[in-house]
Amino acid sequence: MYRDNARKDYLSLAKCRKRTTKKIRQAIKKQLQYVRRDLGYIELLLEQDDVKLTKKQLRRIRVINELFEQQEYMYKNKVHSVKDRICSISQPYIRPILRGKAKSPTEFGAKLDMSIDENGIARLEKLSFDAYNESDVLISSIINYHQRTGHYPERVLVDQIYRNRNNLAYCKAHNIRVSGPALGRPRQLTKEEKQQAYSDNVDRIEVERGFSLAKRCYGLGLIRTKLDTTTRSSIALSIIAMNVDRLTDVHIFLFLISIFSRYKRQQKLPEISTINSFA
Repeated sequence: MYRDNARKDYLSLAKCRKRTTKKIRQAIKKQLQYVRRDLGYIELLLEQDDVKLTKKQLRRIRVINELFEQQEYMYKNKVHSVKDRICSISQPYIRPILRGKAKSPTEFGAKLDMSIDENGIARLEKLSFDAYNESDVLISSIINYHQRTGHYPERVLVDQIYRNRNNLAYCKAHNIRVSGPALGRPRQLTKEEKQQAYSDNVDRIEVERGFSLAKRCYGLGLIRTKLDTTTRSSIALSIIAMNVDRLTDVHIFLFLISIFSRYKRQQKLPEISTINSFA
């Protein structure tokens, strides 16, 4: 009965054209009262000895209790945000991330930073379900590159958000050229600088292509796992599959080149022997 009443109260607000602040608060108050009553019934049932729940059911109840506390806190304090806000009962680790896009201003899911080296190998630099500033990942990515190769990269092709003063100062101290215009008032570029900027923009497309390729062909855009660990594993496996495909293409290309060069040498050998015998 209470579920039907809660549904009816929700639809009365959802179908209302003019949703004033007073109506919204009244609807939220009713829904909180319904949930509080149901949670009280569940606690009474759990006190009985013959009632046993599975681990999954107990985990869901804990998530619902935490979700209720967050919503009640926002209602009483008249705020619209809370730390570690739960947006999904089945996936409580997911957080809303404001992207500012016209199609979907708010996105839900994992946020990751991926780098691609000069050999076309992609690496997962950072993966988090909480919102973070991407510019903080650049220095750690360069340090990881130095630990792998023993030297710093000659250039770094990045987006505009990575071009802050700290990152530029770090790259300048290690003789690393950063793509993009300099900070401050724009100046007139020389012909060589324009060609260099155009070349950097063309090469930076490889990084954007890596994201698109991982989403379209390697399952990065179709993550359907529910747990935090399995979601992270699925994302990592998508990057690994893309790298394996890349290495396979490179080895096949080198194998074909070796066969073709060997065939050309075999074709030239009779000509050389004929010339020597003729001489």
